[in-house]
Amino acid sequence: MQQIIAVTGATGFIGRTVCRRLAEAGHRVRMLVRSAMPPPALQDIRAVQVTGSLEDIRSLEKLVDGVDVVVHCAGTVRGATREQFDRVNVAGVRRLLRVLESMNTPPRLLSLSSLAAREPRLSHYAASKQQGEQVLVNEAHRVAWIALRPPAVYGPGDRELLPLFRAMAKGFAPVPGPLTARFSMLYVDDLAAAIQAWLDSDQAASGVYSIEDGRSGGYDWPAVAAIVGKLCERQVHMLQVPPWLLGIPAWLNGLGGRLLGYAPMLTPEKLRELRHPDWVCDSVALMARIDWQPRIQLEEGLRSTPGWPGYRAELAA
Repeated sequence: MQQIIAVTGATGFIGRTVCRRLAEAGHRVRMLVRSAMPPPALQDIRAVQVTGSLEDIRSLEKLVDGVDVVVHCAGTVRGATREQFDRVNVAGVRRLLRVLESMNTPPRLLSLSSLAAREPRLSHYAASKQQGEQVLVNEAHRVAWIALRPPAVYGPGDRELLPLFRAMAKGFAPVPGPLTARFSMLYVDDLAAAIQAWLDSDQAASGVYSIEDGRSGGYDWPAVAAIVGKLCERQVHMLQVPPWLLGIPAWLNGLGGRLLGYAPMLTPEKLRELRHPDWVCDSVALMARIDWQPRIQLEEGLRSTPGWPGYRAELAA
């Protein structure tokens, strides 16, 4: 059934993938974009563009007027202060929710959170994502919602993890934390497929669900190095990064961000996330609710991700 779907964060890595998949499935998509001239990556997506931001109530009202579903992908992962994260990850959720709550017939809402929300003590980012979830728990009275907690997401268009895979393809795997750390991962197309499955379901009960690629127990660094080595046909040596080597620039970034107001990626808080030993989750509860299961684990996903030596174009076609 064709639905009218509003998407925030449409210019981001995940948002672009979600918009493209929903449009190709025949849904009528509206994308919230900051500029009337969106990036080229959006120009081939059949969708209506609404210019505005999460800070602008009027643009949010225009975005969601008459829609069946809202998919909230917008979020910030960079910052040095709690306020920088809360401005989008908490206040943005609250502002969008209030607009939806004011509607005569509120649409359903799917909000992308993060597995980091499981450990809010680690970073401002993690705390802000958990608080964004709590906004839904405590303040959504008429809106049926679901929040998904993905782990590290990668795939075509990714600019966060791809540099790591490129470095590993040269024969060295820089490891910021313990070699025994374990973590789940998720290919971006599987995340988009889960969102579509929820849209196609008649589920209305609200809740927070983790989502991952189906690999029991997740991955560790030796496993990732072995997969990259297989794809690139070379041995990948793990290189544990000394704490001070990342700690000094992280501290400088944090100080600079607080004093000058810019939003860095690498901060002491982000390092605590990177060095956390357990980012493993499962999708059992989510799969019990919607007709979805993950299809792509890391080896196949990396084969289908352009921009690094392990890419195989014939598999991505």
